Amino acid sequence: MDSEDLKPADIPLAADINPRLCGVPFWAVLALGAAAFLLTVNQVFRLQVFGFMPVGNAFLYYLVGLYLAATFLILPARKADARHVPFYDWLLALVALGSGTWLGVHGLDIIRLGWDYEAPLQATMISSAMLVVVLEGVRRSAGAALLCVALIFGAYPLFAGVMPGFLWGTAYSFGETIRAHVMGVESIIGIPMQVVANLIIGFVLFGSTLIVTGGARFFMDLAVALLGSTRGGPAKVAVLSSGLMGSLSGSVVTNILTTGPITVGMMKRSGYPKHYAAAVEACASTGGTLMPPVMGAVAFIMASFLSVSYATIAVAAFFPAFLFYVALLLQVDTYAASKGLEGLPREELPKLRNTLKSGWPYLLSLVLLVYMLLVLRLETYAPYYASALLIAVALLKKGKDRFNLRRAGELLMELTVSTAKLVSMLAGIGLVVGGLTYSGVAGAFARELLLYAGNSVPMLLLAGAVASFVLGMGMTVSACYIFLSILLAPALVGSGLNKVGSHLFILYWGMLSYITPPVALASITAANLAGANAWRSGLASMRLGAVLFVLPFVFVLNPALILEGNWPQVALSVTTAMMAVWLLASVSEGYLYSCGPIDRWARALLAIAALALIYPGLASDAAGTALVVLVYGWLRFFRRPFATP
Repeated sequence: MDSEDLKPADIPLAADINPRLCGVPFWAVLALGAAAFLLTVNQVFRLQVFGFMPVGNAFLYYLVGLYLAATFLILPARKADARHVPFYDWLLALVALGSGTWLGVHGLDIIRLGWDYEAPLQATMISSAMLVVVLEGVRRSAGAALLCVALIFGAYPLFAGVMPGFLWGTAYSFGETIRAHVMGVESIIGIPMQVVANLIIGFVLFGSTLIVTGGARFFMDLAVALLGSTRGGPAKVAVLSSGLMGSLSGSVVTNILTTGPITVGMMKRSGYPKHYAAAVEACASTGGTLMPPVMGAVAFIMASFLSVSYATIAVAAFFPAFLFYVALLLQVDTYAASKGLEGLPREELPKLRNTLKSGWPYLLSLVLLVYMLLVLRLETYAPYYASALLIAVALLKKGKDRFNLRRAGELLMELTVSTAKLVSMLAGIGLVVGGLTYSGVAGAFARELLLYAGNSVPMLLLAGAVASFVLGMGMTVSACYIFLSILLAPALVGSGLNKVGSHLFILYWGMLSYITPPVALASITAANLAGANAWRSGLASMRLGAVLFVLPFVFVLNPALILEGNWPQVALSVTTAMMAVWLLASVSEGYLYSCGPIDRWARALLAIAALALIYPGLASDAAGTALVVLVYGWLRFFRRPFATP
């Protein structure tokens, strides 16, 4: 394999995989996306082009209108419309654009005159039109399940006054509910939409720029050059390349479709079973959304909910995500050792020096992004400067890789499609936030949950894990997190648990649905690429990602694992957690370094040792270490012949 195996032109782009995006709809979406992007740049950098600078909530209304209009041209209402845009989609796009523009023009009046409480009839009617297109947008972007959730909780203020007990809340009339959702600041244009406008569009731009300029090719070549020749090299390449690309793009399915065709094929050719190859790719791509620096939209929303900088979230999220990838690498390595799988021939691999020489702009842009995020704390501007660096270097390239007008169009289309889906989904989630906030039920629910749990932390965590997992099966991770951050997170924090750890706990358990049947969207996508059975791939993904089921309980109880606390405590927790991950990988694959295959009794004892090591406390660490020494010594010197891994 060399650097020509994956070209920027081979990467699936929005226009290539969406037959609706051709002809007039293509240019219409491109125009809407260009207007939205230029509006965002003008607002973020305060350029005041031609003296235009939306004030108040006007900017948010313009964005919602533009991206909702694009959504109706990008996503079909039904399967029969998959290859064309019918007249009613054009009509819905015009309604979205018109209502968003009208509300933006009257943005100051909405705030100054309090239209969210009492407004002219025209404002209420246009708000009703906006509410209708928001609901249809969330159905198209996130499915019927999220639409039902948005409808039920969005309408909650209508019947909150007749609900029993802690479910009772402030009642609103029909008109008041519509005005509060559309013209209030806690619903459609609430925190999620504010985060999209001010932060996330920039990071979507960075991820799209990486894809269009060939970042996937570079990260693939880098992973192959570093790990391709090692034992089980193709699987390690999948873990590293998908992890790197996923941490920057923030999208699980897009990551699988970008890197998966190459990594899955390599693993199958090297002797990995189809279902195992699919599971490796699914787990590696899922973990990318948990790994800084980008982590997808949810990390920025989390930072806004917690009123902390994004750097705080990124630092806290780093080590748990790092542990997950260490566990994946150890598992694929022990699997390769137990099955005798070799790496790729060195003569087929790209040279590391040549790879770094051609791909240094991607590393430089990543360094710039991290520096601006963590050192300068310029979260708003960082992705724009990093993207500008990539584009500037791509403009200087020669030949087919040069950034030209066609590549610019591809970049704008990628940005528009990704952001439109996100805006449509988060506008619907805003209805959930608004319904719970306006009725006042959110705070009461958290208090009642604490009361019913009897202040039992294990019970709260168990309830949180189950709720996050179940909701994650029917919602996107962002939607699941936002919903539970309002209802459940206050109860977890109120019980004395770490605030950041509690929110990460919800995020991790919401992510698990990507690799866990029956939904297992990541596993199913990877299984389709591998030609494997989806259910079997999902079960293999659960086994490979088993550490994800354990980690959230550990770091929420032991904040040292999210790098909070004194350094001796952090260092001890990090060391024992690394040992525990190694043991869990050995138990999962039934293979221990220097000892070879291990029987069920040794696996059971090592699993107990791993749990003892990962549980916070000196006594449990000492007990776990002693058990490891005893089992390892017995297997190495009394039960097994001397061997090297």
